[in-house]
Parts: sequence; C-alpha cells; structure tokens
Amino acid sequence: MKILTSLLLLILSVAAQARIKPGIETLRDSGFEALQGKRIGLITNPTGVDADLNATPDILAAADGVRLVAMFAPEHGIRGDVPAGARVASATDPATGVKVHSIYGSTKKPTPQMLDGIDALVYDIQDNGCRSYTFISTMGKAMEAAAEAGIEFIVLDRPNPLGGNRVEGLLTEADCISFVSQYPIPYLYGLTPGELAMYLKGEGLIKGADSLKLTVVPMEGWTRDMTYAETGLPWILPSPHIPSDHTCLYYPATGIAGELGWISIGVGYTMPFKTFAAPWIDGAGLSGRLNSLGLPGVAFRPVHYTPYYGIFKGEPVKGVEVYITDSHTAQLTTIQFYVMQELHAMYPKQSPLTATAANKNNIKMFDSVVGSKKIRETLIQNNYNADSIIPLWDKDKQRFNYIKQRYHLYR
Repeated sequence: MKILTSLLLLILSVAAQARIKPGIETLRDSGFEALQGKRIGLITNPTGVDADLNATPDILAAADGVRLVAMFAPEHGIRGDVPAGARVASATDPATGVKVHSIYGSTKKPTPQMLDGIDALVYDIQDNGCRSYTFISTMGKAMEAAAEAGIEFIVLDRPNPLGGNRVEGLLTEADCISFVSQYPIPYLYGLTPGELAMYLKGEGLIKGADSLKLTVVPMEGWTRDMTYAETGLPWILPSPHIPSDHTCLYYPATGIAGELGWISIGVGYTMPFKTFAAPWIDGAGLSGRLNSLGLPGVAFRPVHYTPYYGIFKGEPVKGVEVYITDSHTAQLTTIQFYVMQELHAMYPKQSPLTATAANKNNIKMFDSVVGSKKIRETLIQNNYNADSIIPLWDKDKQRFNYIKQRYHLYR
C-alpha cells in the first residue's frame, strides 16, 4: 500500500510540474525549421518570451539560419511602456539593433515600405481572449499586409487565458466595426491566436485571405479546458492593467461598462477591472442587491478606495468589488449589465447609456466594444433590465461554436 501511495504521489508531482510549450519553444525544438533562410519581421511585445523569460527577439536574433531584419510594435510598444490608446513611436531596439516600426500610430497596418526586404512576418503575442483587446486586430491587419505583399504570415501560438471553450457575446455588426471590434467574432471567442488566424483566413474575414500563406507553429501540451495557471508558464503583463492571468477573468466582466466613463472599475487603483465604484454609490446597498440576484459564479462585497489616477483621481469612492468564485459557471460579460441594472434602480437619474454632448465619445466606444448599438438601445427601452438583452447577446453563440471547431488545433 505504501508503494502504491508513493507511486501515486510521484505521478501527481510530475503532473503538477509539467508545463506546456508555447510556439516559440516548439519552433526552437524544430531547429527553427519554419524560419530557415528567411528574412523575418517580428510582431511582438514583452509577452513574447519562453518559459525561462528569454525574449523572442533575442531568441530569433541568435538563431542560426534566421535573419531578424525588422520588428513591429503594437499598442503599448515592444517593451510595454506606452499607456493604453497612446501612439507608439518607431525606434531602434537597443538589445538587437533592429529597426522597430510602429503599427499603433499613424498606421495600424505594416506598409509596403516597412515590409520591403522581408520574407515572412512572425507574430508572437500573448492575448487575453477578448475581442476588444487590440492585439488580435493588429494580427488581422498584419495578415492582410502579408497577403498584399505576397509574404508568409507565421503565428507562434500561445494559450487563450480564458480557455478554449468560453464563447460569450454577439458577432460584431457592420456599423460597429472598429479597431476594438475589428472582426465579426463574439466578445469572448474561445480560440488561441493561431486558431483565430486560421478562422480569419478560412472564413474570408481579411482582405487577401485566399492568397495568404499562413503557418501556425502550435503549442505542445495545451488543452482547451486549461486555466493559464495550469499551463505552468510565467505571466507577463500584456498591458499595464493586466498584471496577472487572473485579471483576464475580470477584464470582460467590467471593461465594457468602464467605457462609459461614469464609474471606476479599479483602473487607476490596485484592483484593475475588479470594481464598480463612484463617490455617489452606497456600496453595502449595491452589494446586497447584486448578491440577492444569485448570479452564478460571482459574489460582491462593499469596497472603499481612492484612485491614484484616472476617473475620480484623489477622490474617495464607494462601491463593490467583484469576486469570481467559480470561473466555469460565471457568465463573465453579463456581470456588468446586471450591475448597471441595479445601479439604475438605485440611482435612476444616472443614465450613462443616454447620449449627450458630454458623453457622446463614451457612448460610441461602448457601442464599438459591445459590437452593436442594439444592446444599449434594448437596455434603455427596458429600463436597464439585463435579462432583456440576453437573447440578443447570445444569439450567435451556437452557430459560432459550430464553425470554430473547424479551426481547433487542440482538444
């Protein structure tokens, strides 16, 4: 019995220590086969690392038979030091001496001049699994540029931190296409970057899809039901307000409502994307109302804090902190709509969804991130009743789930 117990503990210990290999490592294991003899342009940011935190630019620059000739900086820059929404400047990377072209400034797509002398574009960025996170828009635009230039596009695959099965939200409608909702996919789309690239090409959602040569260097060991913690990989913040993989669960639960600019969602404090707070909110009353709804997989508690920057900077705010208690049952994206429902019941004069001269930009961004004007219009028509939008929010889920399986690389 002792022998069996020891053997079981050994097996469990080995399993606990196991980790997946991201695309950059499987590429290296192959001797960089997909890149041999090619002049490479690399689209990356600080998340492009192996499990030992070696940066992808440094790995490729040192690889035999690989010529790293240019890099391309998305939102937040190659080193991740540029604030959200701020323009990224072109520069020279001090570590490799390679020219870095900005594709989050005057252009969000590599130009023909930038691609001159490049045989393949390589994409290596850790995403957070949300449509509004602009890295997937960068990827799609770069795929179009590669097709137009007649060069190969290669994705070094990485995990979706929300897993490969979670799908929430409607497909982006034509009048809401923007860089924060560039393609008609759900808000949470349940695909890895490589799978999404295959989907965009296969469904003809990018210009030049038929002519694009797309290669995905897959991960090793990843499964669709994995949390990011279970991958064994270090988390490198992909943007300043996503400090941990756990934050990825909260971003889709609060970020849409945060676009309205009427409450703090914890950005500017130590709890990014984890709160709903303002000077005028009764936190105890709001948490009581929300907990009484019995929403699956989520709980709320009263919270008080003073933001260091951003909305309500230096001003004490009250509200609720969000706790995802069961990520498998929680419907992440709809949490914020129920919060808006209860806030409207408590404070009917607060009408953030009604367009005014003061908030027109916030309304436009809300609609863009949601992917439809109909969600906002339906909420207004139904006195902010969150249940009223669920059929609309979920209408594309079954069809998308069916189609996306064609592009699954992992079980």
